Amino acid sequence: MTGQLHGSPAGISEDDLVLRHADLVKRIAHHLAARLPSSVEVDDLIQAGIIGLIEASRNYSGDRGASFETYAGIRIRGAMLDELRHTDWAPRSVHRRLREVSETIRQIEQETGRDAPEREVAERMGITLEEYRAIVADGARCQVLSLDAGGESGDETMDTPDQDAGPVEHLQHDEFQGALADAIDELPERERMVMSLYYDDELNLREIGAVLGVSESRVCQIHGQALVRLRARLEEWKEMGAAA
Repeated sequence: MTGQLHGSPAGISEDDLVLRHADLVKRIAHHLAARLPSSVEVDDLIQAGIIGLIEASRNYSGDRGASFETYAGIRIRGAMLDELRHTDWAPRSVHRRLREVSETIRQIEQETGRDAPEREVAERMGITLEEYRAIVADGARCQVLSLDAGGESGDETMDTPDQDAGPVEHLQHDEFQGALADAIDELPERERMVMSLYYDDELNLREIGAVLGVSESRVCQIHGQALVRLRARLEEWKEMGAAA
């Protein structure tokens, strides 16, 4: 892993990029660990995060729109979440309800061509707004929401090609990175701001709440809403790509 990173500043190798962002892995690991059961080892999260950072350094392209820190932060967290999912500590009911929310958002946005507001999603699901917000907040707190989560159990990933994948699969993988960056840029303003403050600036929920003038619990809800909206839109992109 010594080549120059595609899209990175001239002269910066993949090795250098990984070394420069090693502290990012530790910060994210401790950031997540603060919200997880004490049985979860921080060192295990760090090991998984290093793998995510290496993958980010290999796959990032500077012309995608999102900064490397944003992209790497998502991939690092994704790798940590994969590790957590493999331990199967999160309730399956949380996964199931989040899939229902994601599918409802996708249906509404396909039908209307606009962002699906949380109240409309709740009404379509036949639940109260408070119940809806609790679902997405639980997802954010449990950290079972991942931009690359797919499949019935949530164990599969949408944006990591198989080791034996051919040129077509790798091309689709590269196209997904562009779709991910675009989806982040196209989030509603408040959701995009929470994502930026959380992933780029690494503020905690309380600090973000102070910036936005809302409670910590509301920030958790907005964060969960942003993640589930991204998942819904990326599932739509995946289906469109399969049909093409």
